[in-house]
Amino acid sequence: MRVSNPTLDWPLIFAIAWPLLVALLLGWMLRRGLLAAARRARLREQESLRARIVQVISIPASIALPLLFLDAAVATMPLPRRWIDGFQHGIVVALLLCLAWLGVRAVRAIERRMIRNHPVDVADNLAARRIQTQTRVIGGVVQGAIVLVGVALALMTFPSIRQLGATLLASAGVLGLIAGIAARPVLGNLIAGLQIALAQPIRLDDVVIVQGEWGRIEEITATYVVVRIWDERRMVVPLQWFIENPFENWTRTSAQLLGTAFLWLDYRTPMAQVREALQGICSTDERWDGRVCVAQVTETSESTVQVRLLVSARNSGDLFDLRCAVRERMIDYLNQAHPEALPRMRMSLDRTATHDGEALSQGNALDALHAASAEVTEQTVSPGAEDVNDADAAAGQAPPSTPPPTR
Repeated sequence: MRVSNPTLDWPLIFAIAWPLLVALLLGWMLRRGLLAAARRARLREQESLRARIVQVISIPASIALPLLFLDAAVATMPLPRRWIDGFQHGIVVALLLCLAWLGVRAVRAIERRMIRNHPVDVADNLAARRIQTQTRVIGGVVQGAIVLVGVALALMTFPSIRQLGATLLASAGVLGLIAGIAARPVLGNLIAGLQIALAQPIRLDDVVIVQGEWGRIEEITATYVVVRIWDERRMVVPLQWFIENPFENWTRTSAQLLGTAFLWLDYRTPMAQVREALQGICSTDERWDGRVCVAQVTETSESTVQVRLLVSARNSGDLFDLRCAVRERMIDYLNQAHPEALPRMRMSLDRTATHDGEALSQGNALDALHAASAEVTEQTVSPGAEDVNDADAAAGQAPPSTPPPTR
């Protein structure tokens, strides 16, 4: 018996292979060209808007366009229909994800452009900080929404997911309530982020006092805020906290601030000279902005007066250093020019007078004590059986009223 060797169906293999090879070759060439364009655009990113657009589009397009060629090739292959449908479905899912990727890159490029055009490392950066805050918060929200929509559209291409969606929509009331309760912190932070982006109670690089800590707003994300504290710690605060709790913002409308340095001085302090010295200290310090330089007596006690030195500066950092410099230089000036203005303790050094006075006080106190004792004794004596009455005196039983004379 003769067994025939199986032969390959070369026409079928060729009909399947040539569209696939052509699609892969065209996709590879197109991808190489797009990646080269992206590299060139990255090198001259600051030169033109066209280069930046090419850089954003080229990388997602280097994956999406070859997939389109592959989809066209699969449609011409002599394969079973269910295989072709499966391949094409996978390509559609990949194209939807590439489209979402392109949207995220576009939003991120716009965000970078806005931040680059409005730097915060300038003297008057109030408008720049406002724009950067809005750009970062809104950009993060939009990117998250694009990713969510893209993944949802990709999942909805599966028939089983569509049926599940219809089932969920039928019980949307209960599920919506449960999802709303479960996602309340997330949704609260999302809404708080939009409120912060629009109303702007805080901005990037704002100086704030949060829970008693002095710091600057270093980062604002879609869910939390990072506060850089003065000692280089980082405090992470949820966005919703800034909407629900009071806090101090020292740079809300302007970075200029007033600060005080308090001194406790003697009553003989020459305030005119103190004001003149304060003016000289401020005028020679570059951190003073020239607005306020005042010395006032704000409180008095039995031994000292409280003098408030009020100064102004361009920002909180300069103000803190200026207050320390004013306090230190004013003490040096008073030590050198007016030592009598510094507080001192007063006491009497006359030992004789002090001892006599103490002895007199002690004697008076003893006399008063004896007099009070006698008075109290007289007031608290009550009649008793031991008292001598008239009958005892007539009977001669009374004791002598005067002591007998001594021999």
